[in-house]
Amino acid sequence: MATITECRGALDRLSDNLARADDGVRGAAALDRSLSCHITDLDTTFTGRLADGRIRVDGTVEGPPPAKAQIRLSMTGDDLVAMVDGKLNFAKAWAGGRVRLEAGFRDLLRLRSLL
Repeated sequence: MATITECRGALDRLSDNLARADDGVRGAAALDRSLSCHITDLDTTFTGRLADGRIRVDGTVEGPPPAKAQIRLSMTGDDLVAMVDGKLNFAKAWAGGRVRLEAGFRDLLRLRSLL
């Protein structure tokens, strides 16, 4: 089972990957939205923002997200690490129910190129 430190590291690597991505992906990630990532097996939520093509983690809280972020992710720590490491396909994990992504319809349309 992935640790909180490993999950935080995975989010940092994902942010770095978004910042280095080509124009199409960078454009999709150029939203300015609040973000939460609930790690279900650790019952911990990372809170922050997706802005300027990067993910900025502001903090962690125990349990589910305390407020409804504009973009909400939920998954196990192992799945987060595996996705960022390229060992788990996001679209397949989402379709299979291993990953939950909730956002407004327009945000989902923009984020689909990240999938």
